[in-house]
Amino acid sequence: MAALASTFFFSPPKLSYSSSSSNPVSKCWAAKSLSPENHRNLVSPIVASALGKRLTVTSELSDEDSSHNSFKKLVDSAFVLCASVALSVSLFAGDVDSASAFVVTTPKKLQPDELATVRLFQENTPSVVYVTNIASRQDAFTLDLLEVPQGSGSGFVWDTQGHIVTNYHVIRGASDVKVTLADESTYDAKIVGFDADKDVAVLKIDAPKDKLRPIPVGVSADLLVGQKVYAIGNPFGLDHTLTTGVISGLRREISGATGRPIQDVIQTDAAINPGNSGGPLLDSSGNLIGINTAIYSPSGASSGVGFSIPVDTVSGIVDQLVKFGKVTRPILGIKFAPDQVVEKLGVSGVLVLDAPPNGPAGKAGLQPSKRDTFGRLVLGDIITSINGKKVSNGSDLYRILDQCKVGDKVIVEVLRGDHLEKIPVTLEPKPDET
Repeated sequence: MAALASTFFFSPPKLSYSSSSSNPVSKCWAAKSLSPENHRNLVSPIVASALGKRLTVTSELSDEDSSHNSFKKLVDSAFVLCASVALSVSLFAGDVDSASAFVVTTPKKLQPDELATVRLFQENTPSVVYVTNIASRQDAFTLDLLEVPQGSGSGFVWDTQGHIVTNYHVIRGASDVKVTLADESTYDAKIVGFDADKDVAVLKIDAPKDKLRPIPVGVSADLLVGQKVYAIGNPFGLDHTLTTGVISGLRREISGATGRPIQDVIQTDAAINPGNSGGPLLDSSGNLIGINTAIYSPSGASSGVGFSIPVDTVSGIVDQLVKFGKVTRPILGIKFAPDQVVEKLGVSGVLVLDAPPNGPAGKAGLQPSKRDTFGRLVLGDIITSINGKKVSNGSDLYRILDQCKVGDKVIVEVLRGDHLEKIPVTLEPKPDET
């Protein structure tokens, strides 16, 4: 190949005539810039042989000075012709392997962690779906009912029976819901049930089982800060996308759609774009560890802190929704004041504003806040503990109730006036869940 390249890039040397001898043969020219060694390396044997024969023949011509210029042009042309012939012969008769060296290929080499990420995305994408929230709107002029998409989000296949899990706020206020699978087939979805307090909803579609690939469910109790996580979704209605990050915090608390706090939330720096809500948060093994539900961004961009509902919380909710169509969660049956109001009073606990007589707290005898005959405000009971567990604010109250079941009898300790009282209360479900 070196010989071929040198032949190709070799330019004819400038020739000069020597008139020191009267012999016509001695008036042959010599290449000043080409030494015998370089000539032997650069010019192939075919070129040298052809050129030598040509020089021998032309040296016998007349040595008149007037013919030198035309003779020089003839020799230069012969040299170029011989070089071209030599190059053609080298291409056809040369080694094929040496010619292939001109072709430069750059193989795509991925690192092991990159390969694992690509494999995780490819294996779990068929389990992620696109959820469209459609609302009925009446045209102002024709009074016709129109179906208008009012929101969208993500979800994932829970089982082969067609159950789809997503966020409640994704389907809130929807008159119809449509689910699009990974193969772009779209199905009408039925709302099986939802838990507005925990922002979880379950849908059901009538799709062939071979199109439904349930996502592998993991465990969120043993998560550690710093481990890698992956969020898959359909932001802005685009095709499936993947964002990566790490768990940046555990046991966080955010407010749900109803204002009830959601405890033990996973905090991650993986980007949760609009449309990623309801999508899965996966660990490095591809197992579900949470549902992407919210993002806190002071700038309004999708570059803030993302939050996911842990899968241990989701599993219990989904099981109840699939079996009963609702979540039976116990309540005390009270309305309480904001935490800031209690702090201004200089006490710690939950101030009871209202306790309906037909509710659990009202039946047990908890006293609400009221005004006396003179219009002065009389504070109600202040709950300080339940079953011996301290209650400092509303979040503590909800956290304790989430660990109880409907029908459990709890001991509520209240501050009434200047003394403490312990009152047994039997927990009941929400009125709309009976």
